[in-house]
Amino acid sequence: MGKLQQFEITFDKNKVVYSPGESISGTVTVKLGQSLQCKAIKVNCNGFCGVTTKVNDTAWTLEEQYFNSTISVADKGTLKQGEHKFPFKFLIPDSAPTSYEGNYGKIIYRVRVFIDTPRFAKDYNTEKAFYLLRPLNLNELPDIWGTCSSAVTQQFTYMLMKTGTVVMKAQTNMKGYTPGQIIQVMTNIHNQSGKNSGNMAASLMQRVTYETKKPTHDVRTIAEVEGGVVKAGKEVEWKEQIIVPPLPQSSLVGCDLIKIEYFVKVSLKSPDVMLTLPVHIGNVSLDNKLQKTAAPPSSAAAEATSAPTSTPDTSASTSATTPTLPPRPAPKPAPRPAPRARISSHNSPSAPPADYHQGAEGGTPVNDGYPNKRQSQLVSPHAFSYAPGLFFSQNQQNNGPATTPSAPTAPYPTEGASSMPPLLILPPDYGTSSYPQEAPPSYDESCNT
Repeated sequence: MGKLQQFEITFDKNKVVYSPGESISGTVTVKLGQSLQCKAIKVNCNGFCGVTTKVNDTAWTLEEQYFNSTISVADKGTLKQGEHKFPFKFLIPDSAPTSYEGNYGKIIYRVRVFIDTPRFAKDYNTEKAFYLLRPLNLNELPDIWGTCSSAVTQQFTYMLMKTGTVVMKAQTNMKGYTPGQIIQVMTNIHNQSGKNSGNMAASLMQRVTYETKKPTHDVRTIAEVEGGVVKAGKEVEWKEQIIVPPLPQSSLVGCDLIKIEYFVKVSLKSPDVMLTLPVHIGNVSLDNKLQKTAAPPSSAAAEATSAPTSTPDTSASTSATTPTLPPRPAPKPAPRPAPRARISSHNSPSAPPADYHQGAEGGTPVNDGYPNKRQSQLVSPHAFSYAPGLFFSQNQQNNGPATTPSAPTAPYPTEGASSMPPLLILPPDYGTSSYPQEAPPSYDESCNT
């Protein structure tokens, strides 16, 4: 077996997830079959971010160093046959960002050990990765309270000579979510043409920007739900829900090379009408009690809650103004019929139907002839394979030989799991990701508090 029979790094209490400002300590174990001459044994702890322009390439185009510390645990001499243990300890800086692994870049933290031997002798080295988690508290983000809404008016031509207009308004019930929570999407569509539209769809999208010389935008669909068509000349209101799966947080504080954004995309498949609603994904969910103590509701918001519903303004030609979804009316004293039951086309709905509340069907009535087709939430089976400390073979097929065990995978805790260790989530399958992507077109958006 040679001189070196065992050479490994062990973290105290087998801990692998740490926080900024915390100490990381452990032991280096060296087991020799015979004595070994060495000049020094050094332990290094470092953290850095690297980005590239090629998929799963580790020849970084740009790098960003967060810390790099080295200590010597043994000086020049002879290591005798047998087992030797060398303890180490490092302090992680407060400014270090959360671990991350993506298609075109990574934030990596690791401990490395080097045994330097005399000239012409073989040197030895080993390394072990660890993970850093800086929780994102959504309550600390500016302008986080209230709903997020947007609207667009689109004119299109059909049958070569006829023109039509579609007015779309949509909003989410909140601006920030944590994994496991439900995004409620409310959409109002007025088809002012003589042609039926295509199916409606709502998608949770992720856009990761890697700041190379020419920024790379990696955009992909996290989850998608689909509705029915809007008949010619009809106006409908569509309500859907999207469950947020385990995801990296929106903000990588301390990292200047990788930017993560999330948004809900609401669209019609024909004509091509689309709007986006930016949202934040964090680790600590919004607390309504903090909203009341942070800022009292404005008079405008109070008036909006009591204002009656109205139909969309069809005279608007564009969404240059700040359109909003018609507000819901307060329940009237007169009894209201219960909402019609929604039947999923699959065995499980997009989200638990218990979240629907009395009066949720208010607003513009849905026409009886409207085929309200609903599909269960669609998520790629390879997108979020995760388990504590496990690497699944199906997620490594498309990564190629560039993927190394030293590349850490970021931990993203789920909602309500504060008492449990974070889940270690493997990177998604980027095999269908197109590259490069230009920055997506801007849309007139308004987030109303």
